[in-house]
Amino acid sequence: MSDPTQTQSQTRPRMVGLGRIAGVYGVRGWLHVHSDTDPIENILRYRPWHLGPGDKVVDLAEGKRHGKGLVVRLAGCDDRDQAAALVGAEISIPRDQLPPPRPDEFYWFDLEGLAVETVAGLPLGRVDHLFATGANDVICVRGERERLLPFVWGDVIKDVDFAQGRVLVDWDPEF
Repeated sequence: MSDPTQTQSQTRPRMVGLGRIAGVYGVRGWLHVHSDTDPIENILRYRPWHLGPGDKVVDLAEGKRHGKGLVVRLAGCDDRDQAAALVGAEISIPRDQLPPPRPDEFYWFDLEGLAVETVAGLPLGRVDHLFATGANDVICVRGERERLLPFVWGDVIKDVDFAQGRVLVDWDPEF
C-alpha cells in the first residue's frame, strides 16, 4: 500500500532535459529539434521523450540529421498543425536512462544545487547552471550575488565532492 503522505515529487523520477522542439519541418508532422546532447544525434537514442511543460510522453518514430541540426517525426504527429502545437516543448527523459558516468566524470546537471566554496572556506553560493563558451565552460554560482566562474579543472575548480555536496574553487570572492 502506498504512503498517502508521499508527494508526486518523491515518487516521480528525476527528469533531465535533452533539448527542445524548435520548429516545424514540412507538412507531414516533422519537427526541427534543438539537441543539448553531444553529439547532437545522441538525443535520438532515448525513448520515450517527455515533453513539457505538462509531461506529455511521446514515442520517437524516426529522426535524422538535417543540415546542422536534426529533424524528427513523433508517433501520432502526422500533420503540420499537430507539429506546430509542440513547438517550444522541452524534451526530457528520466535520469536513470542515461549511462552512468565514469568515476572521473559527471553530468553538468548533477552539479546543479551543490554548494560552492573557496579553498579558504568562504561560501559563494550554489551552482545554478553551467554553459559552454568558445574558450571554456562556465559555472553560474548564485549566492548573495551571481558569479560566473570558468570551469577550468585544476586552476579554478579544485574538487567536486558529491558526498559533501560541494564544489571547491580557487576564486577571489571579490570577483
